[in-house]
Amino acid sequence: MTRLLVVTAAAAEREAVLSGRPVAIGMLAGLEVHRATTAAGLLDVVCGGVGPVAAAVATGCALRNGYDAVIAAGIAGGFPGAEVGGMVVADTVIHADLGAETAEGFSSMAELGWGPVRFDTDPALAAECGRRTGARTGSILTVSTVTGSQHRADQLRTAHPDALAEAMEGVAVHQAAARSGVRFAELRAISNRVGPRDRSAWRIPEALSALTAAFAELLSAPLTTSPPRTESETAQ
Repeated sequence: MTRLLVVTAAAAEREAVLSGRPVAIGMLAGLEVHRATTAAGLLDVVCGGVGPVAAAVATGCALRNGYDAVIAAGIAGGFPGAEVGGMVVADTVIHADLGAETAEGFSSMAELGWGPVRFDTDPALAAECGRRTGARTGSILTVSTVTGSQHRADQLRTAHPDALAEAMEGVAVHQAAARSGVRFAELRAISNRVGPRDRSAWRIPEALSALTAAFAELLSAPLTTSPPRTESETAQ
């Protein structure tokens, strides 16, 4: 039986993933794990917390339990090309704000020679997520500070024209999964546009409903399995 780990940032996202399923709750390495049996296999969902550090620590701890695949899931801000209320799946995850400010502007960690910031997801798992959920495929940015201005949104769009969404945990979950040799994907529902913070325009309930519907489809049949790639094979 396939063992799938899903990592969310917030409890509301975890509940959306598990909606309508009988759940057993246990503890693993200090984490509360919500477990359900699905047609796709055994599903464990953990709420790892907001941001890359919390997500990396939680995922690394949870992966001690042994899984075949891990999915970073939740809601996200969307760039043009991603509909509010729609789903996106990452073919690449990008640590978009890890680097240094210079006199010429922002330089990424990769530009500074400190290591890659773009990482491929597992292509078979991403394709399966896209096929089953109807999600659009593209890059998803990981940031430590959520974008709140049009100027910053334009900067990110210029630097990463293939980006469909912005969230805060994908690269961190990927890094933990890659080090454990576990297949990784990121699947997000779009709740708002990346840009100026306008809470009146956020569609969080609709995005959570879309996340529930997406996981109902994703977990409706066994997932295709394939050998995971190594960390060096997924880094760019």
